[in-house]
Order: sequence, then C-alpha cells, then structure tokens
Amino acid sequence: MYLLLYFFWLILNGRLTWEVALLGLAVVAAVGALAYVLFGYTPRREWRIVKKIPLFMLYVFVLLWEILKANWAVLGFIVNEHRAIEPTLVRFTTSLKTRFGRFMLANSITLTPGTITVRMDGDRLTVHCLKRSMLDTSPDSVFERWISRLEA
Repeated sequence: MYLLLYFFWLILNGRLTWEVALLGLAVVAAVGALAYVLFGYTPRREWRIVKKIPLFMLYVFVLLWEILKANWAVLGFIVNEHRAIEPTLVRFTTSLKTRFGRFMLANSITLTPGTITVRMDGDRLTVHCLKRSMLDTSPDSVFERWISRLEA
C-alpha cells in the first residue's frame, strides 16, 4: 500500500523535486499510521487480500454466469404469460463465517434478477424472490461455496 500511495502522490504532483519526494514520504507515513490505528491495517493482512485477487476474479465470472441464468429465468416469466409468478419471502441461515462474506452473499443474491435481499440479521437472510425455486438456500449453493473459499 505504501509504495502504491507514494507512486500515486508522485503522479499527482506532476514534478519530482526533493521537497515533493520528502513531503510525499511524510504524507504516506501519516496515512499508513492512520490506516493502522483506524482500520487495523497490516502489510500481512494486505498480502492475504492480494493473494485472493485471482480467486475473486473467478468469482466475478461465476456471478456473471448466475446473473445470465437468472435473466433467462425472468425472461421466461415475461414471455410465457401462463407461467405463474409466486412471489415469496424466503428466510434462511447462511454458513458463512465473516461479516464480509455474508455481505457478499446478500449483494450477489440482489444482483441476480428476480431476487432481492430484504434483510440481513447476523447469519439470517430474508430474500424476496419471484418464485421459491429461483433461490438455492443450501449451504452448498454456488454463491456460498465460492464465497467460503474467499473467506478462508
């Protein structure tokens, strides 16, 4: 983070002088200390996050695939007027351990058409969906499986 912030500082200044370089070091050190105190930032923690970037990129493709599948399902409701829409609220408990993992699950569900996460209380989620069959609440669902890999 420090090198990236320092590089960003140098680019934004547009010129390189001793004053700009030294002031940049001081500003980056102050921002780093503030990040440590306020957010618990450590280089080890950042390195763990950086190592998970490839897995996160794969998750983005999984999410896009699930969005595409949900689009087709909703399109089926729109085109076929005889298909019954049965809106329902589904409450379920997730097996994800971290708050960030539950946050990602709730947002992934909301991003897929036909489902909206209405409420999240700890590990309990309430989801509104067009039809009960559109939502997989099992601990082995695609979203939970990928997000749990990101949590580990």
